[in-house]
Amino acid sequence: MKKFSFLFLLLLIFAGCGEDTKDQAVVKTKKSEPKPVVKEYGFVLDDFDVVVDTIERGDNFGYILDRHGVDRGKVFEISQTVKDTFNPARITAGKKYVILKAKDSAHTPLHFIYQNNKIDYTVVNMGDSISAFTAKKPVSIKRREVSGVVTSSLSEAMQAQGLSNLLVYQLSDIYQWSIDFFKLQKGDQFKMIYNEKYIDDTIFAGVESVDAAVFKHSGRPFYAFSYETDSLTGQASFYDEDAKALQSFFLKAPLNYSRISSRYQKRRFHPVQKRWKAHLGTDYAAPTGTPITTTADGTVIASSYTSGNGNYVKVRHNKKYTTQYLHMSKRNVRNGQAVKQGDVIGFVGSTGLATGPHVCYRFWVNGKQVDPYRQNLPTAKKIEGAKKDDYFAFIAPLKEELDNISYKKI
Repeated sequence: MKKFSFLFLLLLIFAGCGEDTKDQAVVKTKKSEPKPVVKEYGFVLDDFDVVVDTIERGDNFGYILDRHGVDRGKVFEISQTVKDTFNPARITAGKKYVILKAKDSAHTPLHFIYQNNKIDYTVVNMGDSISAFTAKKPVSIKRREVSGVVTSSLSEAMQAQGLSNLLVYQLSDIYQWSIDFFKLQKGDQFKMIYNEKYIDDTIFAGVESVDAAVFKHSGRPFYAFSYETDSLTGQASFYDEDAKALQSFFLKAPLNYSRISSRYQKRRFHPVQKRWKAHLGTDYAAPTGTPITTTADGTVIASSYTSGNGNYVKVRHNKKYTTQYLHMSKRNVRNGQAVKQGDVIGFVGSTGLATGPHVCYRFWVNGKQVDPYRQNLPTAKKIEGAKKDDYFAFIAPLKEELDNISYKKI
């Protein structure tokens, strides 16, 4: 019996030795990769319990903190301590906020972060030491080139390129003195070199600046180059390829992007009075509330209301030129106030004798009402002297880069 047991044991040993060892996998413990550190607003978020929310209509600072366990006495102390940096009474519905809480049993709120806008934020420290400071998210600038063609409108041309509507306003601002955007033609083309802002290198935060552009309107190229002539203010203006400033004495129109519903004409059938009479102004149809800007520097000589004009503003620019803006929903300036070109003086409405929201723009030369589109208005200034050579040297590589961008075709 012992002999049989010994033989059986040997068989088991040899059977084990004969197994295919290739199928026997060696199990190794895989090292887990370190978790990436998420840092925002200057804090390592993994160190806290994070609450992200949006301020609702009717919310206030005290109500928000009360929901998260901060008593009224502490809220008052915080408000009084940080009021010079952060005014709790001015938080706005729709703004994002973040509360960072301690990872303790009480989940004690330690920091309140208010997102002022996409870039700027305010941190309120609510722990043992109460304080507040403002800061900015990291912003990077990315240079872009774009080419487009107008098929029906500039907005649609931008949308077709997947571009921000902010570029529409940039172009209209640059060329508002030289191109009549109410007369764009199918096939007009544009090219731009510009800079975009990105938060954390990924989130689009708007257009930072335009370096150069060319807009081909009716077959003629209009160049624009951003150039700093005032080193004290650091403010740049746009000039063309001949060093002539694009900014002129008068804007082409008193508002951005609408349509001309009625032009200056000596005989027109009045839609309200139902009779033929002269229309000594240019009507720009636009939604109620659209800002109306003064087309040149001057002084407000009337800000009033009449049954015909509705709410209106009249601006004297110098001894020769005066402009008037009618049918406003609301006036934004007072009589005697000095205004600068582009200042908002009121908002589009339909007060007075008007059938729909628009602004009637009237223009006087030496006391006589005229059609502004038929006037030889003051021209822009040029860069002169030695500064002109500096300007040409500055724009040479920009112009070459612009010219190397292919025009987009229909």
